[in-house]
Amino acid sequence: MVQDHGPSIKDDETYQRLREDGASKEKAARIANAGSEASKKGGKHPPYEDWTRDDLYEQAQKVGIEGRSDMTKDQLIKALRNH
Repeated sequence: MVQDHGPSIKDDETYQRLREDGASKEKAARIANAGSEASKKGGKHPPYEDWTRDDLYEQAQKVGIEGRSDMTKDQLIKALRNH
């Protein structure tokens, strides 16, 4: 049975499935609340591989990824995708 996670979660079933799969509460809520408007590819930004390391660093800083200053471009991409 699907639990009601309150008014801040639009799709409780998706939220619960993502949490069971190991997603953080923040990530599960973000995905569950995106609904059918979210595209399969993602947003309008180019893929992280096309970003510069400096741009990736700034994005990592915005979302609060720890240890970002010592990360390579590939490590920043992985950290951002797993955030």
